[in-house]
Amino acid sequence: MSSNHPWEFFRAGGFDQVKLQSGDDLLALDQLDQKLWVALACPTVGLEFDPKTLALLDTDKDGRIRVPEIIAATKWACNSLKNPDDLLKMSGALPLAAINEATPEGKQLLSSARQILINLGKKDEGVITAEDTADTVKIFAQTNFNGDGIIYAEVTEDPVIRAVITDIIACTGSELDRSGKPGVSQLKVDLFFTEAQAYSDWWKAGETGTAIMSLGEATPKAVAAVKAVRHKVDDYFTRCRLAAFDARALTALNREEKDYLALAAKDLSISGVELAGFPLSRIEAGKALPLDAELNPAWIGAMATLKADTIKPILGERTALTEADWSQITAKLTAYEAWESAKLGVLVEKLG
Repeated sequence: MSSNHPWEFFRAGGFDQVKLQSGDDLLALDQLDQKLWVALACPTVGLEFDPKTLALLDTDKDGRIRVPEIIAATKWACNSLKNPDDLLKMSGALPLAAINEATPEGKQLLSSARQILINLGKKDEGVITAEDTADTVKIFAQTNFNGDGIIYAEVTEDPVIRAVITDIIACTGSELDRSGKPGVSQLKVDLFFTEAQAYSDWWKAGETGTAIMSLGEATPKAVAAVKAVRHKVDDYFTRCRLAAFDARALTALNREEKDYLALAAKDLSISGVELAGFPLSRIEAGKALPLDAELNPAWIGAMATLKADTIKPILGERTALTEADWSQITAKLTAYEAWESAKLGVLVEKLG
């Protein structure tokens, strides 16, 4: 590459190296033949150099800094200052007066520097230091709108909006604002309202569907009572059918004596797993399921709930339940169970 810029060299390590003595030298770096560069790339780690600066120079984030990135950074820095020679000064502070407001780069840099100083309580300071820019949490601690796309509840005095932001965080989780406060991004806001609309639509279908809420507001309790015992009731009627099919199976269907002997040898409790595994009631061909007596002690409580919350509202008072009764009950609640299984907007369900 040809260059009209006058370069000065010195010899070190057995070869000539260019001297960078002025801002003009830095501005002309893109004219320096790359064969004269000491190195054309370097890693962003393992160097005796500020790692944050190295990360900023590595614009493509490939872990290496190359010539085009050095040239781009140098031009940006030179265009940001009134006198590019300032870049060669060994100073830890940058006077605001040295920033070139006439260029887009300088205008943005000066605006950012002033805002940082304001946020740090140094509004009247005429210089900004590397230490001033190092702690972003401290810089943005008192700034509601800092450009990171995260909004937290304290940005508004409106209690309704605050409540919504709090609800979004409760349902979707939070993201940390630059100030370190938990907030929400546009992505989480969109997700929340999409889920909220889906849940609202799903709930509205339940409210307007008479077949779904077949017992009105008592329907959820009735369904919950059925779910708690469904497998045991189904098991009971299936065993009774098998007994009707072949009487020889009756003993095995009721559990053999040895099973009771093994159970009796242990310390028993009503809620014991072994006891709960026995049939709901004594198995006989065609026998209705008793609701008050002759029930497996482990299931008395759940069956009492079934009787009060489901059987009585649907069938009226009963002391026993036939298989036909059971089919009528489950059919009555099928629409609700289908609606419940199709639930949408689960993410916001906790809000009610």
